[in-house]
Amino acid sequence: MTPLSNFIKIRKEVSELSINTKIIVVSKTFDINDIYPIINTGHLDFGENRVQEAKFKWSNLLAKNPSINLHLIGNLQSNKAKDAVNIFNFIHTLSSEKLAKILKNEQEKINKKIKYFIQVNISEESQKNGIELSLVNDFIKFCIHDLSLQIIGLMCLPPVNDISDFYFTKLKKISTENNLLNLSMGMSNDYVSAIRFGSTHVRIGSKIFGNRN
Repeated sequence: MTPLSNFIKIRKEVSELSINTKIIVVSKTFDINDIYPIINTGHLDFGENRVQEAKFKWSNLLAKNPSINLHLIGNLQSNKAKDAVNIFNFIHTLSSEKLAKILKNEQEKINKKIKYFIQVNISEESQKNGIELSLVNDFIKFCIHDLSLQIIGLMCLPPVNDISDFYFTKLKKISTENNLLNLSMGMSNDYVSAIRFGSTHVRIGSKIFGNRN
């Protein structure tokens, strides 16, 4: 099976589960030449974990094809915010007040409106990034009302060795309470479950490209 055939199979599966769910093809560590066959199908949404890798890999292609939507799905350090705002259309890992203020400043400099998902530490794990559950509602209000950021939804990373459904349910509840329409949840191992719990954006990499080095 090739990445293209894997993608076509997953695209069919996702479309049968939900007409409202976008596949973010996670292309981190893979060369742009590995990604071209999927781009050539007309697919527009791709995810990268690292700002510098994305800048190196995608800058020329985005200049030629501005319809492509690039999603940052990895942790964002504040010193990379300027580059992130320049190259990404969506940031799924907004996770602190400090970062939110910096991103607001950087996007205003170039008059660009980024679409944001707030990352929620849904499992309350100390080693994970994300807004604590007890602070999520206030942080959403701060970003929308105080900073005028375009918050379109919430994102989470459930624990690796646990059943994801419980955490997807919690995130869905928080999004509903805050009138947010989008959920970035579900990866190669649990995207089917995520869609059933209302995910609008699934982040699929290894099931398309295979295991990374």
